[in-house]
Amino acid sequence: MAEHHGPDGPDPMRTAAVDDAAPALLAAWDAARERATPRLSWPQLNALLVVERQEGINLRGLAGQLSMILSSASRLCDRLVASGMVERVPGRLDRREIALYLTPSARQLLEHLRTTRREILAEVLERMTPTGRAALVRGLTEFAAVAEPEAPGSTAARTA
Repeated sequence: MAEHHGPDGPDPMRTAAVDDAAPALLAAWDAARERATPRLSWPQLNALLVVERQEGINLRGLAGQLSMILSSASRLCDRLVASGMVERVPGRLDRREIALYLTPSARQLLEHLRTTRREILAEVLERMTPTGRAALVRGLTEFAAVAEPEAPGSTAARTA
């Protein structure tokens, strides 16, 4: 996508403002994770989100999505299976290939996480002016639309 320059294009002040606001948003995400999923680390949560988005993904695909080496992804998956969050199922085409699926408890946990996160965000949004909220929603909606296809190093946790 071509970068626009000029009065409405990116400038260092706007970029800095977005960067300065990011820690507040990440803090809300982390608070929600701590409330909803205290037994899961960020890598475990990211793995669940990848499996949710790509039901039936294999271990190699999971490792690729998480930018991990295969052995690390395998250990992570072992922990998720042991905790009852992920099921390993032999592949339909190749029985040696293992497909990963969320368990009902993992789905419930992710829904609880989303609900908790939205409650935390609602508390913050309530302290904003109506004009500020409307501008933020418009801006974030557009930001998400243009950033999604080319988000460098994007992980599933950002889409939860």
